[in-house]
Amino acid sequence: MMHATLESGSDVDSPAAQAQIEGLHAEAGDLAGESLRSSYAGTLGRAIEPTIEPLGFDWKIGIGLIGAFAAREVFVATMGVVYGIGDADEESATLRDRIRAETRANGEPVYTPLVGLSLMVFFALACQCMSTLAAVRRETKSWGWVVFLFVYMTALAWIASFVVYQGGRLLGFE
Repeated sequence: MMHATLESGSDVDSPAAQAQIEGLHAEAGDLAGESLRSSYAGTLGRAIEPTIEPLGFDWKIGIGLIGAFAAREVFVATMGVVYGIGDADEESATLRDRIRAETRANGEPVYTPLVGLSLMVFFALACQCMSTLAAVRRETKSWGWVVFLFVYMTALAWIASFVVYQGGRLLGFE
């Protein structure tokens, strides 16, 4: 439920009006985020969170990883939806600000340079593209190679990302 209202007769360009508008946008984003948390995507993201948490990822990144299975380029747009931004791309300042402001329950930031590096390593190694798996299926005429490729590359990506993130934490990065 949105509680803030724009005072009638106020100038929309005034700093006070802009602050009210930004507050409404933030409140709407929070409501969208809460409904996402209880959606199928949110449930799936939270289900895989214990598996991806050692890589520095939370359930929201998990949703992005699942969405990126269609195509890696979809990751940023998926994160825009997760954060209630809507249309987002790599130039989206609003998405960047929301991600920077995200904190864990203990107050630590969720997205750190180390998490970003871990995510890049994961994406570099994971066979995370449905069209690649379809091409392997078409060329080999075997589901065995598709399953092997997906499992092997995902495990390799997980291990490398784990080493980067946990190794970085051991060295004092965060």
